[in-house]
Amino acid sequence: MLSVSEARERILQGLQATAPEVVSLSCGGGRVTALPLLARLDNPPADISAMDGYAVRTADLSAAGVRLRLIGESPAGHPFGGTVGAGECVRIYTGSIVPNGADAIVLQENASQHDDIVTTAQVADVGLYVRRRGQDFGRGREIIPAGRCLDARTIGLAAAANHPWVNVHRRPRVAIVATGDELVLPGEPMGPGMIANSNTLMLEALIRAAGGEPVMMPVARDRMEDLVALARMVEGMDMLVTVGGASVGRYDLVQEALKRIGVEMDFWKIAMRPGKPLMHGRLGAMPVIGLPGNPVAAFVCGTLFVAPALRRLMGRHEVGPEIAMAVLGADVGANDHRESYLRARLHHDQEGRLRAVPFEQQDSAMLQVLCDSQALVIRDAKAPPASKGEACQIIRLDIC
Repeated sequence: MLSVSEARERILQGLQATAPEVVSLSCGGGRVTALPLLARLDNPPADISAMDGYAVRTADLSAAGVRLRLIGESPAGHPFGGTVGAGECVRIYTGSIVPNGADAIVLQENASQHDDIVTTAQVADVGLYVRRRGQDFGRGREIIPAGRCLDARTIGLAAAANHPWVNVHRRPRVAIVATGDELVLPGEPMGPGMIANSNTLMLEALIRAAGGEPVMMPVARDRMEDLVALARMVEGMDMLVTVGGASVGRYDLVQEALKRIGVEMDFWKIAMRPGKPLMHGRLGAMPVIGLPGNPVAAFVCGTLFVAPALRRLMGRHEVGPEIAMAVLGADVGANDHRESYLRARLHHDQEGRLRAVPFEQQDSAMLQVLCDSQALVIRDAKAPPASKGEACQIIRLDIC
């Protein structure tokens, strides 16, 4: 069986980012830049004051008790139009343009004003409390590279650089197909042997959070003709995710149905727990990922494989999942030949260390345990027993 890392690499191999599109900056959050953003202006656009005070000439501040004549003021947005000459100063405020002739700012608390006379004992160096033009970035400079996910910080930077629009990759459209005669929608009457279809709604939320555009398909019943018909409805999608029916039981028909519509199968079993019956193939250039039907296994595989593939389709360079370090909060036993992902609580101990405490019950159908978990503890294949306090790798689940 394939390892988790090899399976993920094979899923990611050859995936190309979706086509670019232009969106307003206000709608750019969570999108990935398709082209670098270049600054359209200098920031600051001129020399500006970093503090409230007085714009002065440092040549006038060579002695204590200097008296300067106040010739005007420079509020933000209303620059002083004249020039500061010898023995003169201008009242200035944070963010205001430094007047011509001035080369430093004297803090208001280091000066006293009476009518139009300002007295200061401060000696200033050239540039004191002055933010120089282009100090943050200059016009034409690359400020945001291609492949960067736009968050609050990058949105603010793009706005400061005078960009009302951004060129980003289109959100990948992901078709979600759940299979099984036993599935009903949440809220529908439950007949004998029926279960609420939690997987598709859970995956819809996971895909949306990862930046994709989920497309919910009707539940595919355990009949070959239904599966083939639904599989043909995914034309134009960027990814197909199936849930359930990926194993080899009598009623696990997904793999055969996908083959019938032209999917080239890559693998259908990997060495991990939960999530052994993971399936992967390609329908033309479109990746097809078949997730296990057990909801915890579906979520873990969605986190480890679907979300990284989505990020690659969105144009991101780093696709995750992001690995963090913690220490075990309980002893764990030896692992077998499969890499394990243990659901765990997180807390900080008295020494400030992040502790991961795996739940005793790790059944792949227990959604309450998954919901109460803040992390997955990674246990390598054939890992020996580990004791409380030993370092461990985790994938955090509590970062919304």
